[in-house]
Amino acid sequence: MRSIDTTTRKKLATRRIGWRSTLLVVLATSSLLAQGPEEGFVPLFDGETLDGWVKRGGDAAYSVDNGTIVGECLPSRMNTFLCTEKEFGNFILKLEFKFDVPGNSGVQFRSAARPEGEGRQRVYGYQAEMDPNPRGDTARIYDEGRRGHQHGMIWMDTTAEETLAAARAANKPGEWNALEIQCVGPSIRTWLNGVAVANLFDDQSLTGFFGLQVHVGDQGKVRWRNIRVKDLGRSEWTPFFLKGADGKYKLNGAHFVLPNDWSFEHEKGYLKGVHRQDEKRDGLVVSDGSYDNFIARVTYRIFGGNSALYFRAEEVNTPWLLKGFQNEIAGNNKDSALWHTAGDKTPGRGWVATNDELVGKVRKVDDWNTTCTAACGDRIVSILNGFKTVDTVDPLCEKSGKVALQLHGSANVEMWFKNFEILVISREMKALIDR
Repeated sequence: MRSIDTTTRKKLATRRIGWRSTLLVVLATSSLLAQGPEEGFVPLFDGETLDGWVKRGGDAAYSVDNGTIVGECLPSRMNTFLCTEKEFGNFILKLEFKFDVPGNSGVQFRSAARPEGEGRQRVYGYQAEMDPNPRGDTARIYDEGRRGHQHGMIWMDTTAEETLAAARAANKPGEWNALEIQCVGPSIRTWLNGVAVANLFDDQSLTGFFGLQVHVGDQGKVRWRNIRVKDLGRSEWTPFFLKGADGKYKLNGAHFVLPNDWSFEHEKGYLKGVHRQDEKRDGLVVSDGSYDNFIARVTYRIFGGNSALYFRAEEVNTPWLLKGFQNEIAGNNKDSALWHTAGDKTPGRGWVATNDELVGKVRKVDDWNTTCTAACGDRIVSILNGFKTVDTVDPLCEKSGKVALQLHGSANVEMWFKNFEILVISREMKALIDR
């Protein structure tokens, strides 16, 4: 038998960390694909009591009537939510709703609560909108108490007008409507009466409770019934920077190129990269393995020069060493734009997608920023500080490759990085995302 050298052992050990983090999801989704449409669902409401639920926020009234949960608007300073005591990560949630009295409502998911005011809790997190108006935006995704109504944006999804038109046509004001919400890793999808509506990737929350909202206002009475969920386990981020028991950081599943460019600031919790202008090669942190479908993110602070979050990249014989996509880090309005880099024998494509106007609003100057890339099949999404800057379908894109952090060659560069991590989208997860 051939012996395994020390380096290979280390690589195998680090890869096992990522495998373990997705094992639960793989098992759950594999089981799901073998089941019928209603198999595996369990009720969250027993039809008689509010056992397993707790009220948070304002003063709306919740009760049980004829096998339904009824939420009624009362004078209040805050939105009110009836929340599950249990939290969920990946799931499919199905329910039906009907407005007795028009108002505004929604279904919270992957949500949490924080103290706000004397003895009250403010619920925040994802919300699937419920609107009694036939021209409303039912099943679109709002970020309650967190990112909603910032930078001129209301919705987290950018659903096409033709899709919204089909959803509005499917809505049945004053009647029972079926709402379905699916969360798998970074993917969030919704359906209204069987019509697909929102379809987005996001990195803000992977777990949380469900909540039935009664929006503050002058009126509103809404009913929910047949509330059931299929639990698909949980997804977790796998860090490329790992803190040991001694308080020291080290790379996990990645390696340095030009190691002298890099040093961990252990007490401050970040990786510092300093590159010299007379060095033509890029300084890099490159993943040991390749990834096809995933979401990756890093928090950075830029003090000079140019950088990037590489993904689906291939090692090549050039001064910049990698060919493929860059999520740009430039300290200007091109941050989180999509750039395609040339190889030694193949041309690059330059800017594939940009969003200078939005980036100018959400980018923080002389401060930490978080950039994120989701790649699933031909779809590529970039997110800066929680706001989507790019969402494109690119049939020409590479389908797999390395993930890396860059210090641009032939330039004086100083970058700080922290929370560099990845979440793999398994084949089973992708099948659910694409259904």
